[in-house]
Amino acid sequence: MAHQDVFGYDVTLSNTAAIEPWNSTIQAFLAHGASTPVHLTQTLEAAPDFALAHTAKGFFMMLLGRKELVETAREAHTEATRLMSGGATPRERAYLAALTLYLSGDMQGSAGALNRLIQTWPRDSLAMKIAQAILFVLGDGAEMRRSVESVLHAYGADHPHAPYIKGCHAFALEETGDYLAAEARGRDAVLRARDDAWGVHAVAHVFDMTNRTREGVTWLANQPDTWAHCNNFRYHVWWHLALFYLDQGDYAEVLRLYDTEIRADHTDDYRDISNGASLLVRLELEGVDVGARWEELAHICANRTDDGCVVFADLHYMLALSNGDAHGKACQLLQAMKGSAKRGATTMDAVSAQAGVPAAEGLIRFAHGDYANAYRSLVSARPVMQRVGGSHAQRDVFERLTIDAALRAGMLGEARGLIDDRARTRGALDGYAERRLSRIGAFESAMAASL
Repeated sequence: MAHQDVFGYDVTLSNTAAIEPWNSTIQAFLAHGASTPVHLTQTLEAAPDFALAHTAKGFFMMLLGRKELVETAREAHTEATRLMSGGATPRERAYLAALTLYLSGDMQGSAGALNRLIQTWPRDSLAMKIAQAILFVLGDGAEMRRSVESVLHAYGADHPHAPYIKGCHAFALEETGDYLAAEARGRDAVLRARDDAWGVHAVAHVFDMTNRTREGVTWLANQPDTWAHCNNFRYHVWWHLALFYLDQGDYAEVLRLYDTEIRADHTDDYRDISNGASLLVRLELEGVDVGARWEELAHICANRTDDGCVVFADLHYMLALSNGDAHGKACQLLQAMKGSAKRGATTMDAVSAQAGVPAAEGLIRFAHGDYANAYRSLVSARPVMQRVGGSHAQRDVFERLTIDAALRAGMLGEARGLIDDRARTRGALDGYAERRLSRIGAFESAMAASL
């Protein structure tokens, strides 16, 4: 029987009692809410024959980037396929087709299918948000922006999710370098929806990229309620706050946030691992002793070496393993990535071949003090590093390692060139760059004095 969801579109439901928890599932997902799986479970309990809810479950499992959850996603896909054989709307079938592509390893195709869906049903913010999530994993900020801007016309004052779409737009604007518009759009989104954690996060990115760290501290420290409701995404927002303190040289506060917020829970979600590993690298590059913190991460990552779901995850596992005295596991992960690159069957296989393998080799070499070869490996991956996914701020850890490898290998000209290029992308010199330029200047002065 057809009923209408919060967008005003038909859904195939046998029990109207499922509508409320289904709409709540969508709302929570848009806000990165910890209650998302609770609402989805309630939906399926009320209507176990609701095919679209099973399809959403499949997407949610795949987005977690864990090998052991792929089978759960397949089971959800199989159940949705069976249920849709008895009748479904064209929109529901379009969702299923996009999930089919995702499960086949064609992430770009899946995002494309969702983008076509929202051209026909532009008020569907769930499809929009899933597409944005997949494109984020692919590091495709330009397509994120094209996608959301193609349906902005449908998000007027009457749309219940308009602020969250503005938050998505703000982040896409930031990732494509339109910082002024991104900040304005993100602030407006948060003003209209206090739980729009993605909008809060988008504005934090603007402050990071434009070296406005004091404003960044004020923005985040004064409104933790905007992400208190979140799932593990809250750890990532705390990570952004730590980055601002890092740039200011307040390393004690960075370590405090690491221990009390960012890694207070020793989770094994790859996004949480990436927060921890990339922050420890940044600290060590500034000469900070991080103690035994690497070992906690390395112990967890030792069990993730054969995931192969997301190259971004693999590279952060590699950071933990190569810095946490787990050389054998680091080599095992590298071999798995090389196998993926050789196989070449999926989107992530291609990313491994183009950027993942050379970057991983560079990380191992850097950890072993082979800075010249680390630089060569990392710089060879640099032109395509955006393909590993994540944001500019997240991938900046690899930029820093490439620059520091050049510096430690005595390649001062190469390091300066990378710093200048990084500043053009970011829109400003930050504390990291200024400290490296000062170091280069001191080296060059010393060399000139010795002549």
